[in-house]
Amino acid sequence: MKKHQYLICSLAVVTALAGCQQESEDVAEKQQAAEAASTQVDTKEVVVSKVEQEEVRKAHNPIDDHTYGNLHEVDLKHLDLDLTVDFEAKSLKGYVDLSFDRLQDEVSELILDTRDINVSKVELNQNEQWVAGEFELAEKDEVMGSKLTIQLEDGVNKVRVYYATQPQASGLQWLTPEQTDGKKHPFMYSQAQAIHARSFVPVQDSPAVRITYNATIRTPKELLAVMSAHNEPDTELDGEYHFEMPQAIPTYLIAIGVGDLKFKAMSDRTGVYAEPAILDAAVAEFDDTEDMVKVTEDLYGPYRWGRYDLLILPPAFPYGGMENPRLSFITPTVIAGDKSLVNLIAHELAHSWSGNLVTNANWHDFWLNEGFTSYVENRIMEELFGRERALMEQSLAVQDLRQAVQDLPEEYTVLNVDLKGADPDDAFSTVPYTKGQMFLVWLEEKFGREVFDAFLVKYFDHFAFQSITTEQFKAYLKENLLNKHPDIVSEEEINTWIHEPMLPEMMPNPTSDAFNIVDAKTKQLLSGEITLAELGTKEWTVHEWLHFINNLPTNMSNDDMMAMDAEFKLTESTNNEIAHAWLLLSLRSGYEVVMPRLENYLISIGRRKLIVPLYKQLMETEQGAEFAKRVYKVARPGYHPLAQATLDEVVK
Repeated sequence: MKKHQYLICSLAVVTALAGCQQESEDVAEKQQAAEAASTQVDTKEVVVSKVEQEEVRKAHNPIDDHTYGNLHEVDLKHLDLDLTVDFEAKSLKGYVDLSFDRLQDEVSELILDTRDINVSKVELNQNEQWVAGEFELAEKDEVMGSKLTIQLEDGVNKVRVYYATQPQASGLQWLTPEQTDGKKHPFMYSQAQAIHARSFVPVQDSPAVRITYNATIRTPKELLAVMSAHNEPDTELDGEYHFEMPQAIPTYLIAIGVGDLKFKAMSDRTGVYAEPAILDAAVAEFDDTEDMVKVTEDLYGPYRWGRYDLLILPPAFPYGGMENPRLSFITPTVIAGDKSLVNLIAHELAHSWSGNLVTNANWHDFWLNEGFTSYVENRIMEELFGRERALMEQSLAVQDLRQAVQDLPEEYTVLNVDLKGADPDDAFSTVPYTKGQMFLVWLEEKFGREVFDAFLVKYFDHFAFQSITTEQFKAYLKENLLNKHPDIVSEEEINTWIHEPMLPEMMPNPTSDAFNIVDAKTKQLLSGEITLAELGTKEWTVHEWLHFINNLPTNMSNDDMMAMDAEFKLTESTNNEIAHAWLLLSLRSGYEVVMPRLENYLISIGRRKLIVPLYKQLMETEQGAEFAKRVYKVARPGYHPLAQATLDEVVK
């Protein structure tokens, strides 16, 4: 079956506060105390939640059809990683210890997921001694990878797997020095969502599995390793780094980055890791992160993860961001110099409540992560930057959603999507994000913000550190919102939102006064009533520019495009979102002046949201396809394996 590759939509934009703060020794001591307190509280919550989770597993077998793991028989609890980063071989080499509890009396095997991993041997921990174990690594399935079956002896609750990743591991990208900002040192980073953790750790690779982990990572001495765990801001370069993640996380949130990284604090608990060349610019762009954390705590309860830092990745990163706990991975394409794209940070931060704290139990329920997170992100934006900005962001997202559902297979427009037999990456579209967000906006409008906020606070607390299904959410919604406030929303309406394809008629249609003004001016411009100089763009935000460009006719004449370009210098725009919108319009209109800029754009960044639509549009014409194939040949080695997989299906 041909794969459908779609994009994660996360339109940005926000203006923020300035100023950054250096960490002092006093701050460091306070942080250590805060970390210790957070760990004590959160570890207790994890233990409690695991009891409920075991019952969920017994009731939902199999709970996740994208793992080989025998989740109903064993409860994976903890990983101990010991890995060496080998840049020359493009491989992580070492071992992982997997500690687990047995959920059934007679369990004879532990079944794990792997993909493109060489397993050299397995050992069992028997009476505190390591003894040789028997294992079988099955043939590789294109989507699922290779099942690793380990035979268990009585009383064994820990196994050790010695392994090495292969260069083509789908969850790792190995960059040469030339592909980095500094041009001196290599760079490696992981991207485990959705089912790519299995390409660099033998594990039960399911969001239903929640583990704590420790790690020892060995690197070249001049490089720093960071992980989705506790990172010490003042870590010295010595080639051996130790990490602890005391809160239970789903396996797709295991993350690692290694490179020529420096750290700069933004507050007591927030900071940026980045290559030296981009560090100061990143801090200046994102130094309102602490305010975002405080706003979200006021809305939805305490931040439970200790620190919240950002890792700025090279431009090849295929997504806008990845919500790895304690350390969000961020694309440099949102460093615009004017803080206009920083709502991406709000989105990744929001995952600390929706997604990381309360997680979808399988990839059919992905909307539970992204719909809630998109809603929380927008609420953060409203609190910090006002209702009008929040409405503009909602409106842009809904515009994209309405277009997306026209292009998607109908079955992929369902929130609780059926992905049996499909790669979860195929369902990455605006649907779980924006349709999910609009479902929650609709609930807020129906019950009132005060009631709905109280419901969300209790929801995040009740399911903290658990992975849940759509059915569990519906049951909790019915008991704690619908039944307590009867005759407002019916179960039939809830099922329409969650289980029916396309967009329900009841979906809110957010509108912005600013966009209405832009639309009126655009209409005057196209009818010849006003000139480009009279359009009134001087005070436009990025939102307004995107709305303007995205709603221009696709059959604009070359003369009109050239005049607009001369007036507003759109081809030269350094804002990656505006550049994307303009380049796409130019391709549709046949405005070939942009082709040199387009070539540089496609080669210099690897974010799928920004490059895939451009390649798709190029492939619509014979001349464009020739251009696309030539550029892709040059650009492909610098793209992440996930972007390569998508574009290999597009550029043929």
